[in-house]
Amino acid sequence: MGRKKKPEEHVNHERWMVSYADFITLLFAFFVMMYSISIVNTGKFKVLSESLTAAFTDPARSLEPIQVGDLVRAPAEMQDQSFADPQPKPIRPVEMRQMAKLVDVDPVLLDKASKQLDEIQERVETAMAEMIDQGAITVQRSEYWIEIEMNSSVLFESGSSILYPRVVPILTQLGRVMIDFPNHVHVEGYTDTVPINTEMFPSNWELSGSRAATVVRLFEFTGVKPDRLAAIGYGEYYPVAENTNAEGRARNRRVVAVVLAEIGEKIDATIEKFEKAKNSDGPAD
Repeated sequence: MGRKKKPEEHVNHERWMVSYADFITLLFAFFVMMYSISIVNTGKFKVLSESLTAAFTDPARSLEPIQVGDLVRAPAEMQDQSFADPQPKPIRPVEMRQMAKLVDVDPVLLDKASKQLDEIQERVETAMAEMIDQGAITVQRSEYWIEIEMNSSVLFESGSSILYPRVVPILTQLGRVMIDFPNHVHVEGYTDTVPINTEMFPSNWELSGSRAATVVRLFEFTGVKPDRLAAIGYGEYYPVAENTNAEGRARNRRVVAVVLAEIGEKIDATIEKFEKAKNSDGPAD
């Protein structure tokens, strides 16, 4: 018996058309997408065109307001003067807490606290007279505290929190003044906006805080009780001048010792001691 002949498979010579049709479909979809992207919104384009044309060709419009009633002008000598609104000095957290603490205090006690601040200010200005005359230290009095501001360039090298040896005796003298009073002292460090990024000081926060802590440690070494001291770093914030020029940046690099008013029995004893010293024309013990 002969072998059964295997039927021949029909070869479809037109199957390429299926792939071709798929390609044409994808190509058509691509061109439709490109066309839709390239369509310009003629309405919006017309509005833009008209606006630009009007801006460059129309006569200038007056910016003067419509006057209602009689126009009153300032005197001629005042018209050339420019009055810039002064920027108020920002209130720091320590100041807000101090004002909140003393807002409801008896006026008699406040008067005693004020007299004590008078004594401190007098002693500080006497002890730091030379530095004050040189402009390196300023003493400012507020109702509830005293600010002793020292320029950082006088105290530290740039980017450092190590005191110059020459200023150690000066700050020691300031610390000795504080020993005789019960007032709390907050030492605040400030920098300018020039960034710093070292292993010791990754930012101005660390630099300002370390400088404040250095002064606090010296006060403690002088004999001021540590529970009366605090070190605060404000970084580049709370500037007192613009940071856009060298002079302003130099003013912002500073350390401020804030002596806070105190309310309590210690005030009476301190005031009595210094009043006796004044009456006897001798130094207080």
